[in-house]
Amino acid sequence: MNNPEEPTTTDETVIEKGIAKTNTPVSSAVAEPEAATRRHEPHEPPRQHLAEEFFEKSETVHNKRIDGPFRRFKWLIMLVTLGIYYITPWLRWDRGPYAPDQAVLVDIANRRFYMFSIEIWPHEFYFVAGLLIMAGIGLFLVTSAVGRAWCGYACPQTVWTDLYQHIDRLVDGDRNARIRLDKAPWGPAKIARRGFKWSIYLIIAFVTGGAWILYFADAPTLFRDFFALEAAPIAYITVAVLTLTTFALGGFMREQVCIYMCPWPRIQTAMLDEKSLIVTYKDWRGEPRGSLKKAKKEPEAFGDCIDCMQCVAVCPTGIDIREGPQIGCITCALCIDACDKVMADIDRPRGLIDYATLEDCESEAAGNEPKPIWRTLLRPRTLIYFSVWGAIGLAMLFALGVRSHTELSVSPDRNPPFMLMSDGSIRNSFTLKLRNMESRPREMEIAIEGLPGALMWTDTIRRADAAPAQNVTVGPDQTATVRAYVIVPPQTPAGDFAFTLTSLDAQRETDRVETGFTAPGDQP
Repeated sequence: MNNPEEPTTTDETVIEKGIAKTNTPVSSAVAEPEAATRRHEPHEPPRQHLAEEFFEKSETVHNKRIDGPFRRFKWLIMLVTLGIYYITPWLRWDRGPYAPDQAVLVDIANRRFYMFSIEIWPHEFYFVAGLLIMAGIGLFLVTSAVGRAWCGYACPQTVWTDLYQHIDRLVDGDRNARIRLDKAPWGPAKIARRGFKWSIYLIIAFVTGGAWILYFADAPTLFRDFFALEAAPIAYITVAVLTLTTFALGGFMREQVCIYMCPWPRIQTAMLDEKSLIVTYKDWRGEPRGSLKKAKKEPEAFGDCIDCMQCVAVCPTGIDIREGPQIGCITCALCIDACDKVMADIDRPRGLIDYATLEDCESEAAGNEPKPIWRTLLRPRTLIYFSVWGAIGLAMLFALGVRSHTELSVSPDRNPPFMLMSDGSIRNSFTLKLRNMESRPREMEIAIEGLPGALMWTDTIRRADAAPAQNVTVGPDQTATVRAYVIVPPQTPAGDFAFTLTSLDAQRETDRVETGFTAPGDQP
């Protein structure tokens, strides 16, 4: 007699505990199309058909206006960064009559970079490389200390998005008014309002692109030539591209750039650890959530979070910080301002959402006192980053302070390596490049060392005036090419010697380059 508790098997079903279940495997390769929408067990209801969509349609984020210390700090950063970007090309800096007077200038035509009293030549690109390395280490330092604060405050995408969001509030109103306008049907009023707002978008984007090109030429001259249609075509192309990208990225794509396009959030996320300060929702204090009325009736049954959704309403990327750390959080801390304001209104302590480390959160949840912020920041990782960053900065400052503004390069002729003169003397030819990195003309002396009896003349100095040393004037911010001829008495053996270049001014800067003299006995 069969045990009713043991399964009974047939070709089609399995009877288990009085419930019939299918015993026939269903493969997607042979199943009927409707099988994907049904459960395999006949005792369960059929599945509902799910639409096959690869992407969820994005919803426009309408963040609410908020005031607080982090919002005011964000205002300050936005004003400072935009001010630096738009105003810097117009600043003047007197470098004398032979150099441009624009404070910051990338002179591509002459291959120079000017920044106030600093002038960088192409062969000094290591200074630019050093600045880029410092920028990278600085980002590592900021990330390890306070999370994605760069993204939340100083990133260009964030700055211009924040600016455009304020334009939205100015034209369309605050969050609720903008949501109603988005849902409203298109009509003359909505078209007029959208056209006016997008026109402001375009003006800001155009000014952004126009400011960029002013860094690469004299700003007043290029500004005048641009509107007179006399500027180079590349200027108009650059402004058009930057206008389009700023208009699209800052005006419409906004948080999508941060979440989907930018690689830096992924890099930053990999750099975070349990000791990094990030914006954190303290769930042990806020959960379980409940309305203010329920919390008043049962104060012991609910946490401090009243589920008011203000933290979501003010977020520029539209995330819910209560769901934990996520890629959309740019650590702008506006949710902290919003939550602190709500906590003050309901007479509860601030800090339900706050800057905190995961390690400190566990300690605080266990009942320990919160660790001071300065102790959190002063940890080995941040100190190492800061030390490396500072060391590179000091090394660059030292290199700038001791660098010479006089340089010499020597290239001997190889075909022919030497020439025998009619009197038996031997002549070698060299190409000298004399670099004057001062913004004024300088007289320099070229001399020969280590070659007894040698005389020298150049393509501008006659052989009759040959001497062990010759004077040459090099123009401001120029590299002069000099064809030098060195002659020695007959029977002089091949050997090494040096050219020296000395500036004949108060600095008396010197550069020395060793080379070789070729004689007949030196050939194989």
